[in-house]
Amino acid sequence: MNQDEIRARVRTYYTQKLEQYGQTPRGVDWNSEDAQQVRFTQVLSICADDPGFTLNDLGCGYGALVDRLDLLPGFASYVGYDIATAMIDAGRTRYGGRSDVRFTEVLDDVPISDYTVASGIFSVKGDVPVDAWARYVHDTIDLLAALSRNGFAFNCLSGFSDPERMRDDLYYADPHALFDRCRQRYSRNVALLHDYGLYEVTIRVRLD
Repeated sequence: MNQDEIRARVRTYYTQKLEQYGQTPRGVDWNSEDAQQVRFTQVLSICADDPGFTLNDLGCGYGALVDRLDLLPGFASYVGYDIATAMIDAGRTRYGGRSDVRFTEVLDDVPISDYTVASGIFSVKGDVPVDAWARYVHDTIDLLAALSRNGFAFNCLSGFSDPERMRDDLYYADPHALFDRCRQRYSRNVALLHDYGLYEVTIRVRLD
């Protein structure tokens, strides 16, 4: 299965979620707002102490991360990218009056920013074979790095999850393998966060 086929399946899946649940955490396939906010806290830790930072949000959905960014004193500008047109339309409607917030479904329109984050985009593989999905994940992490000046962060479901809770349609990454890949390819300054009460891992990379 090639990357275009995977992206088409992802686009269809999240478009259906938005149609079913609207601009809510369930509309981007989170099971609760609390879980969504916990994940935002982890990925935004990459830039929390940086004044005046710019941020890309890959797999932005309807842009819920903007509300959290507004609570950070250093936030300067935000670009949300999503492959689902319906998500981009929702984000533009939600934040259309703001000059510091922009949404796009065209990857070439995403600038190199201080930081890039991705929250929740690697979890649901559906019936995509694990090996093909892992390549998709790795290619997307390469993109996170390429779009960032200072650092990037992302999360994945953890391969250390309880076996009886794991599902065939979800992708569980090996935290150690992710850490080593990021350390070898991008920077020596890598953090593995696995201590925030969810069955997942957040990787935070500060670029050299």
